Amino acid sequence: MSDAVTTLKALADPVRWKALTFLREPGPSVCSQGDLGVCACDLEHVLGVSQPTVSHHMKQLVEVGLVNARRQGRWVFYELDPEGFSALEAEIGRFAKPPVARQGGPLA
Repeated sequence: MSDAVTTLKALADPVRWKALTFLREPGPSVCSQGDLGVCACDLEHVLGVSQPTVSHHMKQLVEVGLVNARRQGRWVFYELDPEGFSALEAEIGRFAKPPVARQGGPLA
């Protein structure tokens, strides 16, 4: 996974957030087959954007390691990458824990 700042920037975009939400719970009307994931054509309709825009946003999510893309013929299918989310959770989770005290007191 890329650094956390880049990943958080990718997550901050409302279109990408909506795409991730849809990938998590696509519903019964998607045209994907078996375990391929969600077809890019479904994302076009859900996100209300053009195919090039879907490609742009999904490329960002793939690059930061939150989504996997698989080409099947002329179609691209997307699915969430649990390992990417686990890595991000671990990185962000560091802030939920108290800092480790250094030798010589808190200001050393």
